[in-house]
Amino acid sequence: MSEEIEWWDYEDAEEMADAVAGDIAFVIESAIDARGACVIALAGGKTPLPIYAKLAATKLDWKRVTIIPTDERIVPLGDPLSNITAIGKVFIPKGARVIPIVSEAAADYKAAGRAADSRLGDHHWPLDLCLLGVGADGHTASIFPGPDYEEAIAGPRERRALGVMPDPLPPEAPVARVTLSRAAIVSARALTLAVTGDAKRTVIEQAIKQGPASPYPIGRVLADAELPVDIHWSPA
Repeated sequence: MSEEIEWWDYEDAEEMADAVAGDIAFVIESAIDARGACVIALAGGKTPLPIYAKLAATKLDWKRVTIIPTDERIVPLGDPLSNITAIGKVFIPKGARVIPIVSEAAADYKAAGRAADSRLGDHHWPLDLCLLGVGADGHTASIFPGPDYEEAIAGPRERRALGVMPDPLPPEAPVARVTLSRAAIVSARALTLAVTGDAKRTVIEQAIKQGPASPYPIGRVLADAELPVDIHWSPA
C-alpha cells in the first residue's frame, strides 16, 4: 500500500468540486508546460459532474488536452449510460479531444476490450492524471468482482484496457463494460479519488487497512501503489 495516501475533507460537494477542479487544472497546465500536451482519464457517474463543470470554466489551452474515460459501459455513443457522452458534453465545447473507448453496443465484450486497448495505444502514456470514483460496494472504474476481476487487477502491465463482465451486474447499469486496468491506473503521474458519503469513506478506509487481501476492488487497486494518492471526500 502506498504510504503517500492523503485525505482531504470538505464541508460539502461544492467545496470539494472547487478543490479537485483546481488540482486537475494544475496538472493540465504542468503537463502542457512540460511537453505541450496533456492526457487525463476521468470517471463517469454523477459525483464528478460538479467537478467537471468547474474545471471546464477554467481558462486552459483545451486544444492540447486529451480526455478518456476511466471506464465505459458497452452501449452506443449518446446512450444515457455512456460515460464519455456525459464527459463530452462538458469538454468538447471547450475544444478538448474527448476519446471514446467504446462506440457501440457489442455482443463480445472481450473483443470490445481489445479494441479499446488498441485505441489507447495511439495516445501518450502514462496518463498525466487519473480521477477515480468509488462505489458503495468498493468497485472503482469498472473493476468489479466477476470472471474478469483478476485479469483487471493482475493482468499484463502493458495492457491499458480490457472488457469485463461484472457479476452480479449492477442493477442501475446491467451491461458489460470496458475498464482501464489496475496497471494503467497506477501508472498515472497523479491519482485522485473523489467520493461523497460516509458509507464510501468507511469502505475506502477498510480497504486501505486490508491492503492486498482486501475483498474490495479499490483496496486491490491501491495496494502497493507507488505513486501519491489524494482522496477527496465530502459528506454529501
